Amino acid sequence: MKVINVLAEPKRMLIVDLLRQGPLTVGEIAEKLAMNQPQTSKHLKVLSDAGIVEVQPVTNRRIYKLRPEPFQELNTWLESYLKIWDERYNNLDDYLQKMQKNASNKKEKGKG
Repeated sequence: MKVINVLAEPKRMLIVDLLRQGPLTVGEIAEKLAMNQPQTSKHLKVLSDAGIVEVQPVTNRRIYKLRPEPFQELNTWLESYLKIWDERYNNLDDYLQKMQKNASNKKEKGKG
């Protein structure tokens, strides 16, 4: 999954977290994250190529903002795993209830 690979880099994740607050220029991102501008631009290029951010050129500046689509794809991917874990927890719960019931039945039989 391309989105998850791109977000696995800690600096890019910090940029994405920062952009959740709203659109920012390269300079603003670099300043807030204490990064140099070329390094910030490199990370923004990777995020842009992956479709995670979009760029709006305004006069001599480039403003970056998040795109919702990659996060919807990521959410769909994660939900498939959540369903699997929900099923497993439900099965475990059923199994534990069955064990408790069997233990109770054995205690009752032992009393009689």
